[in-house]
Amino acid sequence: MFRRTIALIGDELFKLLQTKKVLVFGLGGVGGYVCEMLVRSGIKNIGICDFDVVSLSNKNRQIIALDSTIGFYKTDVMEKRLKDINSEVIINKYNFKIDENSINKIETDYDYYIDCIDDVKAKIMIILKAVNNNIKIISSMGTGNKLDPTKFKIDLIKNTKVCPLAKVMRKKLKDLGITDVVVLYSEEETIVKKISTIPSIAFCPSTAGILIARWVILDIIGGNKK
Repeated sequence: MFRRTIALIGDELFKLLQTKKVLVFGLGGVGGYVCEMLVRSGIKNIGICDFDVVSLSNKNRQIIALDSTIGFYKTDVMEKRLKDINSEVIINKYNFKIDENSINKIETDYDYYIDCIDDVKAKIMIILKAVNNNIKIISSMGTGNKLDPTKFKIDLIKNTKVCPLAKVMRKKLKDLGITDVVVLYSEEETIVKKISTIPSIAFCPSTAGILIARWVILDIIGGNKK
């Protein structure tokens, strides 16, 4: 299935991809597309972490959200999907919410952590675990309440601007002495000012997920400039 990928990056770099182990936290609008792109690009060993089930409100933006999957755990649905893409993929499932206790259940034998969850405290714990164990990480900031996917950027957290979630994360990480975490964020101003539920549309979280997967793949094979 990877003949065209190998034609693009070469056999050696493709074999390198297949030796790497990546863990994706959060299988929603961003994380679902990250998983899809990683496995279709050649990542063979992937961890998936999420505590939630697929709901009707997920259908407007999440790749695993279908009538047939509503009510099922996202980790189970994603496992089935990824196995259907590549039956040889090795999947480690973590079907729980990240908190002070469960973070200790996350193994540190991964080459990359990819944080695609919304909870600030959990995001900080994931980043700290990565930093303390010399694991590469990229963290997704806010992708909801956006209409322009061309405004997404990938940079160090200390260089972010506009994004409200990045502002919160930047301060909390700076207080911990962390300024060099790679993040995806948007420089688009929020669309809806007064909200009770974060609005979202299909093409923004999906684009963010694809950009994150691209970053990780290129980082592994030496294609990133930053």
